[in-house]
Amino acid sequence: MRNAPRHAERARRRAAADIEMLPLAWQDGWLDDAAPHEPTALHTMRLQAVCEALRTSGARSVADLGCGDGALVRLLLADAAISRVVAVDSSLSALGRLERTVDRVALSDGRLTLVHGSFTAAHQALKGVEAVAMVETIEHVEPARLSGVEHEVFGGLRPGTVIVTTPNQEFNVLFGMAPGRMREPGHRFEWSRQRFRAWAAGVALRQGYALKMSGIGPADPHRGSPTQMAEFTRWATTRT
Repeated sequence: MRNAPRHAERARRRAAADIEMLPLAWQDGWLDDAAPHEPTALHTMRLQAVCEALRTSGARSVADLGCGDGALVRLLLADAAISRVVAVDSSLSALGRLERTVDRVALSDGRLTLVHGSFTAAHQALKGVEAVAMVETIEHVEPARLSGVEHEVFGGLRPGTVIVTTPNQEFNVLFGMAPGRMREPGHRFEWSRQRFRAWAAGVALRQGYALKMSGIGPADPHRGSPTQMAEFTRWATTRT
């Protein structure tokens, strides 16, 4: 145990060396042990990547499951190609903040629907949505309940496109985080790239979706990007 501080210092130096390989704009503050956090730039990149994937899918109706305060919702409403947005969250306070800051016309004309509830349960307002986004949400779900997410979202709603993003646990050392520590207190898990790919591939195989995996943010040669993204596209069914 006497060598523990020395090992910790070595790990810190290795992380610092890796950070030097990333763009300068990403280096400031990433080794702040008192309050490790994701840089604001990463959140912006995540939203941009998800919006681009949704735009490419051609979907005109989108459900944001675990919408929080609605950063993605506001971007979707700003896109004239999106005719319908359903925002779902289990937090009434978050939905209240979204309601106070969103375009009132979108609420009154039915373009935006707010739903208080869990995305592991069916909601009438979600019927018929062409795409579903789950941005940094699945890690808030107990692993034992992920089968419920799969059942309701992929098996029940069966949208043409599903976009899922989640933290890459391998990258956490570059935030100066101790082993086993998670980026937010509410996270139930944070997966490595291999674990996330295995989960996504299993869902795609069982539910009839093609799968594309990618990273968001600057990529470390050994640890990948800070955020990982899975894009599911439902196989077209042949009608006779």
